[in-house]
Amino acid sequence: MSDEIEQTIRKYALQNAVFFKGTANPKAVVGKILGSCPELRSKAGEITPLINQIVEEVNKMGLEAQTKALEEMDSSLLVKEKKERKYELPDLKNVNGKVVMRIAPGPSGPLHIGHTRVSILNDEYVKRYGGDLVLRFEDTNPEKIDPDAYDMIPEDLDWLGVKCNKQYIQSDRFEMYYDYTRKLLEMGHAYVCTCNGDDWRALKEKKQKCPCHDLPVETQLDRYDKFLAGDYADGEAVVVVKTDIAHPNPAVRDFVALRLVRTPHPRTGEKYIAYPMMNLSVAIDDHEMGMTHVIRGKDHLNNTFRQEYIFDYFGWKKPEYYHYGLVNIPDTVLKTSIIKQSIRDGEYTGWDDVRTGTVRAMKRRGIRPEAIRRYWVESGIKSVDIEFSWQNLYGMNRDVIDTDANRFFYVQDPVKFDIDGIDKIEGEAPKHPDHPERGSRVYSISAPRTVYLSDADYKMFQDEKQIRLKDLCNLEFGTPAKYNGNDVSILKKGVRAVQWVAADGLDATLLMPDGSVLKGLVEPDIAKETNDMVQLERIGFARIEKKDAKSVSMIFAHR
Repeated sequence: MSDEIEQTIRKYALQNAVFFKGTANPKAVVGKILGSCPELRSKAGEITPLINQIVEEVNKMGLEAQTKALEEMDSSLLVKEKKERKYELPDLKNVNGKVVMRIAPGPSGPLHIGHTRVSILNDEYVKRYGGDLVLRFEDTNPEKIDPDAYDMIPEDLDWLGVKCNKQYIQSDRFEMYYDYTRKLLEMGHAYVCTCNGDDWRALKEKKQKCPCHDLPVETQLDRYDKFLAGDYADGEAVVVVKTDIAHPNPAVRDFVALRLVRTPHPRTGEKYIAYPMMNLSVAIDDHEMGMTHVIRGKDHLNNTFRQEYIFDYFGWKKPEYYHYGLVNIPDTVLKTSIIKQSIRDGEYTGWDDVRTGTVRAMKRRGIRPEAIRRYWVESGIKSVDIEFSWQNLYGMNRDVIDTDANRFFYVQDPVKFDIDGIDKIEGEAPKHPDHPERGSRVYSISAPRTVYLSDADYKMFQDEKQIRLKDLCNLEFGTPAKYNGNDVSILKKGVRAVQWVAADGLDATLLMPDGSVLKGLVEPDIAKETNDMVQLERIGFARIEKKDAKSVSMIFAHR
C-alpha cells in the first residue's frame, strides 16, 4: 500500500478522532475514505485492515496530540462540514394574497419560552406571504395585569425578531364589544342570566335551558341596560351567548360573554364594570381586524367552536384555524404569578432571573433568538403533543454561537502551586480551534512559575502524581510541582490534561441556571473579548455580563 494512501487514511482517522473527543470510529473512517476517494472502492477489502490498524494507533494518541497532528497534516480538516437540513413550515390553506395574523398575549408579565412558539410561527408565515402581523393585548381580566407588560412584551418580540406592524389593546375597545353584544341580544342569540352559577352549569350538563334562556328580547335588553349601569352585583348576572344547548360537547353549550368586575383596571380605572370574556372579544376582534389565519394551541379548540357561533350569527367570514399540539416544558418556572411573587419576596432578582423560563432569562443566558426560532419551526404546527427539549434547544444554540465563541481556561475553587525544574515555561493555545486566523493565547510563565488548578483537578493530581497542563507542559506532583517536559505522548499512558490559569488570572463568577454561583479564575485575555459569548473549556458556553481589568461576571448558557 502506498505512503500516499496511508497518509490519507491517517488524516481522516485523525479528523474523526478530533471530532469525537479523541476516539475515531473505524467504520466511519472507512466510509469517509471510500466516499472521498472513489478510486479506492475496488480495494475496500484490502485497505480495511490497514484502516483498522491506523485508527487503533490514532486512538492511543490522546485528543491534544491528535489535534496537533491533524493541524500539521491538513489544518482545513479541523473545520467541521455542516450539513444543514432545511425545515419549512407547511403552506397555509386558502391564501389569497396577503395574510393577516395575530399574537394575542395577556399582559400579566413578559413573554416566556412557551409564548415564543405562537409568536414565531405567526411571524414566519407573515414574512412568507406578506401582510399584517397584529399584536393584540388581551387585557380583559383586570386582576391579572402587570402594567409594565405593555412595554415588556413588545421588547421581547423585538428581541425575538418578531415584527408586528399593528397594535391594539382590548381595554380600548369595550364600547364596541357592548354594541355587538346588544345586537346578539336583539337577534335572540344571547341572554342575560341571573341564575345561580352552579345551577346554570348543572342545567347545561343535563342539556337543559335555564329560566333566563328564552325570556323576551325586550326583557333581555332591559336587563342588559341594568347590567351595564351596574344595577347588579358582581356574580349576580352575566350575559350568555346561545349555542346548541344539546351539543354533544358540554364545553360548547351556551357560554358566558360578559361578566361584572369592579376591580379597577390598570389602564381604564373604574370606567367599566362589564368585562368581556375572551370568546366574545376574540371573535369580534378577529373579524374587525380582518384575520385570515389563526394559529394557536389545541387547548383553544373548544374556544374556536364557541367563537364560530358568533361568526355565524353575524354572517362573517371565518379565518382558517390551526391548532398545534400542547407542549410540556419541564424544569423551568413559567407562571408569571409565581415569578412575580418570588421577585417581591427577594428570591428572584427580576424577570430575567436565570431560574425562570422568561425570554429575558434566555437572553441573559446567551440563548440566541435564531436558535429559538429554529426550534419552533422544526416543531411545526402539527396537532401532536410534544415535550420541549432543552438539550435540543441548546444544540441549536451551540450551532449559532460556537463559531464566534473564543475558548478560555477557567478553574473553579482554584488551588495555587508553584513549578520547579525550569526557568521559564512557554506555550500557546488557539483562541478557536476552527479559526486559526484569530491567533492564539500565548503563555509565558516565569519565576515563581505560579499556576492554579481547580480544587477537583488538584486532588486528582495528588492521587495520580502526574498531570498535563493543557497546551503548556507536563508535571510531577510535589511541593513545588516538578516540570516534566512537554511531550504530549504522555497522554497515551493515561495521564490527564487539565485546564489551568496563571497567576495573572482574573477573578471570575459563573452564575448557573439553578441560581448558584461558582467562583474561580479565568484567563486574563477574556477582558479583551468583544463578543459576549465564550466557551470555557471543559465547562461550557457562557455569556459575559460584566468585566473589568480585575474581574469577570459570567452567566452559564449550556455545555
